[in-house]
Formats: sequence, C-alpha cells, structure tokens
Amino acid sequence: MKTLTTHALLLALGGQSLLAQASEQDNAKGFLEDGQWNLLNRSVYDRRDYEHGSLSNGARNAYKSRAQRSDLAEEWAYGLMADVASGFTTGTVGFGLDAHLYSGWQLDSGGGRAGKARLLGVDNEGHPKDEFSRGGAVAKLRFSSTELRYGEQRVKTPVFGSSDSRLLPETATGWLLTSRELPGTTLYGGHFNESTDRNASSHDQGFVVNYSNGKQGNSFDLIGARNTSIKGLNASLFSAVYDDTWRQHYLGAVYTQPLAEGQDLIFDLNLYRTQDTGKALSGGIDNTTWSFLSTYKVGSHSFGLGYQKVDGDTPFDYVTRGAIYLSNAVALSDFNAPEEASWQARYDLNMAGYGVPGLTFGALYVRGSGIDGTHMDPNGGYKWLGYGQGGKHWERDLQAKYVVQSGPAKNLGFTLRHAVHRGNSAQAELDANQIRLAIEYPLGGKF
Repeated sequence: MKTLTTHALLLALGGQSLLAQASEQDNAKGFLEDGQWNLLNRSVYDRRDYEHGSLSNGARNAYKSRAQRSDLAEEWAYGLMADVASGFTTGTVGFGLDAHLYSGWQLDSGGGRAGKARLLGVDNEGHPKDEFSRGGAVAKLRFSSTELRYGEQRVKTPVFGSSDSRLLPETATGWLLTSRELPGTTLYGGHFNESTDRNASSHDQGFVVNYSNGKQGNSFDLIGARNTSIKGLNASLFSAVYDDTWRQHYLGAVYTQPLAEGQDLIFDLNLYRTQDTGKALSGGIDNTTWSFLSTYKVGSHSFGLGYQKVDGDTPFDYVTRGAIYLSNAVALSDFNAPEEASWQARYDLNMAGYGVPGLTFGALYVRGSGIDGTHMDPNGGYKWLGYGQGGKHWERDLQAKYVVQSGPAKNLGFTLRHAVHRGNSAQAELDANQIRLAIEYPLGGKF
C-alpha cells in the first residue's frame, strides 16, 4: 500500500473519533487493572497414511532424500501457549503492552515421518526438534475507540490471518489499526513485513505463502471494513497488496434468516479477486474465486449445501495459513485448483438438545472437478504443482468434539477427526487417510 493511502486511512480513522458519543478509552481502568493472562495446554496427535505412490512424488519430509521419506506422516506433540495482555492506561490516549511465549515438545515422531503435519519444528537434517519456542510482544495505543498495535501479533482478517489449526498459532510482525468509532462498523488498516508459520522458531523467514514457490515480496498491506448494523447480516470488504506479487480484494457476507422457533436459514458468501501486480514474482495471476454455503438449522441439527468455483489459470493462493474464507477449504484440501468447481454437503449435530451439552458431531463431503492447469504461466510460481487437465478429487471428514462444561476440568476439550482424500493424477493433492486427536485445557484470569 502506498504511503499516501496509509496516511489517508489514519486521518480518516482519527477524524471519525470526533463523532463518537462514547469511546472504549473512556472506560479504561488502568494498565494492570484491566490486565489478563491466558495459558493454553494443547496436545495434538496427527497421523496421515498416504497411498498410491505418494512416496515417489516427494510428499513427505522435504528435508530428507526421497529414499529416506515415508508414506506415513506421524507427529505427536505437546504445546504450551502463554499470553499476557495489559489494560490501557487512563487518559485521552491509553498505552498497553501484550506479550506471548509459545513452546512445543515432541512426544513422538521421526525424520521420515515429520514435516507434513507441521506440528513440530524440523532441523536442517530433517529431524523433528525435541523442543522449539518463540515469543514476542506488542505495544498498543488507544485513542477513543481506535487502537494501534505494533509488534508480533495474531491477526484475523479474510486476506491476512493467523491460523491456529496445529500445535502452536501463527503470528505476524507489523502494525494493525482497528477502529470502532461508528456503530456496528469496524475499520482495519495494516502493514506487515513477515509472518511466522505454526511450527517455526525463528522470525526471519519472510511470509508464509501456501502454493507459490516464486520469490518473496517484502511487505503485505491491507485495509478493510466489517459491518453488522443490519439485523442478521455480517458483511466484510477488504483490499490487500502482497508486494510485487498480487493485489487481492475480498467481499464476504453471512446472513441469518429466522424461520420459526428454533429454525434458521444461514447464507455464507465469500468472493476473492486476485491479480498480479508490480514485478509479478509469482507470475501472471488473474483469478476470481467464490464460495456459497447455505445452512438450514433446526433444533440440534444443521444441514448444509455449498458450491465453490475457481475462475483462473492459477490456483487461489493466500499469504498466512488462516487467510482463506472459502467454505470448501477443509481438512486435507482447499479445493482451489485452476478452474475447479466443487460442491459440499454437510451435517452437524449439537447434543445439548439431547441432554449432553458440550458434545458435537460433524460430517462433510466435498467433491471437486474440472481442474485445468495447462494454461498457467510456465515461468510462474505454480508450475511445480503439476496440475493437468480433467483433475478431480473428493474428501470426507468426520469429527467429534466434547468440551467439559463444569467442575475442576471445565473447558477441557477433546476433538477427534477422521479425514479421507482421494483424487486422480491431474490434481495436486495427495491420497491420504488422516486421524487427528487434539486435547486442550485453557486457563486464565485477571492480574
């Protein structure tokens, strides 16, 4: 994002604070008085059995020679995530400080099995590390209801977001401006110079890009807005630039329509438009990708049906693992290949209605077809994926989750997932069977 655009955003957000009738900073109680701490204990076991020649295509631990790789990816680890967040000092401008320390320990894995699940850090020889850690801090300022954060932080937007789907969460380094001056509206502006993957222990690896092996851009900029002022509607609009690589726009909306007592219709739309920019470090990109998921919720039951389409000669790509708000991006595949069309059917059950609060079940099936990667830029960053013409694949995910509702173990959670993926040789994902068990126990409180 150009400097002029950033300055204009700052002025606009600052000017809106003059219109605010009551602000978040007015309610500040103090640096320590509003402070809180959180400690998350998490253990994850992830086993993936790859089939039909996965060994030959080099899917396993990329640090190992092909002869040393295994068709079994298996990692078991324990993670401890400590976060402290201060309140804001009182006065017209409040100051605060947040800090975190994340650590992971190997419980079981091996050089031929590690690397694919990304639970554990891996050394230069391809062996999983016994322990890996990283930490960081964020300085924050708040004026009225506008907050500026600078440092290493977790971000949640549709174009740049920190994933927490493995052992440890992602983080990103830069600044993020968030403004809630207008009722029902949140505005965003951000500039980042790196993102840190979930199993990383260093902070100097640039950005985590999911599909391109092109050269790295040096920065990522975003602006955006969310609005909830219309009853039942949550709408978002974002625009982002990945330096010398692509410019991306996002439109999203979730609308809930009550039908009767205990019945709702929910519509979820996501639309991304991505085009190369600057030096086009990942090659030519001209991609429009969208998804639409409709869900009928009645009592304890939810029935969903969705469709997703990629229009472009390259796959839909994104920076950071969590910046994909597409309904068919599921456990083992994003169903985001060039020209791919995919549909989803799902069912979810909340057992609270049957006297077992905290217990939920989910099942989904996604099928994609029409993949055609034969027209992509031959010198771009996606040629290595090996897409052909006529690619098709499917995935089935089953999940059970239970969270303890009361007593000394309150909030202790167990999640068990079984996922299966199959496809032909013209698509880029691997045939796999996954079993994943996660156990979480959060602790926390005020200073």
